Amino acid sequence: MFDMKNTPEKPLVWQVGALCRAIADALAARFNPVAVRGELSGFSRAASGHCYFTLKDASGQLRCAMFKRAATGLAFAPRDGELVEVTGRLGVYEPRGDLQLIVEGMSRAGQGSLFEQFLQLKAKLEAEGLFETSRKRALPVMPRAIGLVTSLGAAALHDVVTALQRRVPHIPVVLAAASVQGAQAPAELMQALSNLYLLAQVGQGLEADFPYKKARGVTVPPPVDVILLVRGGGAMEDLWAFNDEALARLIAQSPVPVVSGVGHETDFTIADFVADLRAPTPTAAAELVAQPRDAWLGALDAVQRRLQDALYRQLDRQSQRMDAVSARLGRPSGRLAGQRLRLTACAQGLPSATRHSLQVRQQHLERLAAQLPVALQRGLQVQTQRLDRADLRMGLLDPHLVLERGYAWLSDAQGHAITRTSQTHTGQALQATLMDGTVDLRVADPKSLKLPTI
Repeated sequence: MFDMKNTPEKPLVWQVGALCRAIADALAARFNPVAVRGELSGFSRAASGHCYFTLKDASGQLRCAMFKRAATGLAFAPRDGELVEVTGRLGVYEPRGDLQLIVEGMSRAGQGSLFEQFLQLKAKLEAEGLFETSRKRALPVMPRAIGLVTSLGAAALHDVVTALQRRVPHIPVVLAAASVQGAQAPAELMQALSNLYLLAQVGQGLEADFPYKKARGVTVPPPVDVILLVRGGGAMEDLWAFNDEALARLIAQSPVPVVSGVGHETDFTIADFVADLRAPTPTAAAELVAQPRDAWLGALDAVQRRLQDALYRQLDRQSQRMDAVSARLGRPSGRLAGQRLRLTACAQGLPSATRHSLQVRQQHLERLAAQLPVALQRGLQVQTQRLDRADLRMGLLDPHLVLERGYAWLSDAQGHAITRTSQTHTGQALQATLMDGTVDLRVADPKSLKLPTI
């Protein structure tokens, strides 16, 4: 016989929406209102003013929504990694069946563990001078090649390549692929940067350090003059690979400028502070290193116009100068005819000019001939007067005139003049020349000789 008591009860069949509402009612009756402490992650503010984020701790996470009305009352700007306390009501988002917390109030409760690590590393590297403005380098105006470090599957790759293709399609881009999220990401990012550093050294004349040699028939990639380190936005833990200390130190050692474009405008990582320049988005990073081709083409057009105008002006000046020279020079045949006429005139005038010159010279000779006797007579008189004056001066110098005044000229036997007593000695024979003859003398005592006083 069939036992009705042992027949299992058939479970109630729920509509999905009704079950979600029932669960929401049960949660509301059991927990609401509720206060929760956790670390912010993935915080974003929509254009509508609503905020969406996740609260998490070591053992779980909870999706949260904070509508505009409650968000306008926030006394601070929430950031990923912050430890907060929120109050609100638990519910179920029925379209997806997700458990969520509708936040009605939020206050700081301290710093989250990741954010604390971020601040500690930031303070350490800043104290070492890795963030100093003085070590930041200017970006090259026209790089020979652009290095790019990002993931092959990242949307940032498409954004950067699209921007570069639009602005500078002529500049090659060297991609060094690496993971941008996860435990393996820091090591892969460092390896990718190291590879690009080798290309940068090639551009600085250190080809010997590059593993591929032209001698082996392998084409050496173009030298990299700037490096882009990019990825899209995400929660703090998604961007945590860019807060790695070893990666930061490697960025600081880059031989060329590094532009960091990690996350969205409100996201900051250690890589942003160490890099030579931070861009708010990956697309902005690409635009910073790529001057628009149209701008360069416009500048080249302007230079071409200036050169063309200068060339035309120079040609006009030279043409005018040539016209002026041509006008002065005239036609060679005309100039030759003029020279012939001048030569004929000179030939015709030569005989008369010669006769006239001879007449002038003959007249001059005649005048000189008429003047010659007078000049000779005058010259003779002048010379005679000069001789008379010289004879008078010579007569005044005649020594006989001195002897006539009572003086005598003494000389020894050899005819040497005696002018001092020291030239004489006792018994010495001397001769005295007087006006009318000579007298022989003998020295009696030289010391007793007294010269007459004049």
